[in-house]
Amino acid sequence: MAFSLLLVDDSNVARRYVRKEMLSILNYEDIAITEGSNGKEAYDFCTANKFDLVVIDLTMPVMTGYEALECLKKSGNTVKAIVLSADIQPGVEEMVKASGAIGYLKKPFNREQMLKLLEESGYNVKD
Repeated sequence: MAFSLLLVDDSNVARRYVRKEMLSILNYEDIAITEGSNGKEAYDFCTANKFDLVVIDLTMPVMTGYEALECLKKSGNTVKAIVLSADIQPGVEEMVKASGAIGYLKKPFNREQMLKLLEESGYNVKD
């Protein structure tokens, strides 16, 4: 069974970058990647499918990543999510973790920080 990864960012360029990096970091034989461009799509994808990991931006149209995480949490969905965001305001990391995210990294993310976060969260990563 494939490792299922959902990438959500309103920037196609950002999604391509994250896709490339995650494929080079995750150590799974088969990785199925789904992409979305806003929080509403993230919410809809997560309620219709089971993902092993969601990587989501915060600032997006239609529904923010934060709102999507809050809606998922309220619905009882316990998907593991990592937030990637350029939003560096005080308290953002605490807010996203309170909404259920397993981690928060600033854009553009540092590869070593992502490796460490994934490893600490129990994911198989490449050495």
